[in-house]
Amino acid sequence: MNITVLAFGIVREIFSSNSIQIELPEGSTTATLKTLLDSQYPALQQLATYMIAVNNEYSPENKIIHEGDEIAIIPPVSGG
Repeated sequence: MNITVLAFGIVREIFSSNSIQIELPEGSTTATLKTLLDSQYPALQQLATYMIAVNNEYSPENKIIHEGDEIAIIPPVSGG
């Protein structure tokens, strides 16, 4: 399945775009996506942490991704 991954903050710079297209096998989880992204974009591994949101909700690693889901990569945020 082909999914669109939205990028925010520093992740936009890593992707060189606001979004990318990724091909995933049916039944893939957010952990599968994270592994694929880390291999295709090694700079992501330099972030202390990042979250994957599916349909506007932070998702656990075992969340199954479906075609048409809205996927976003949320970088670490600091405040003060």
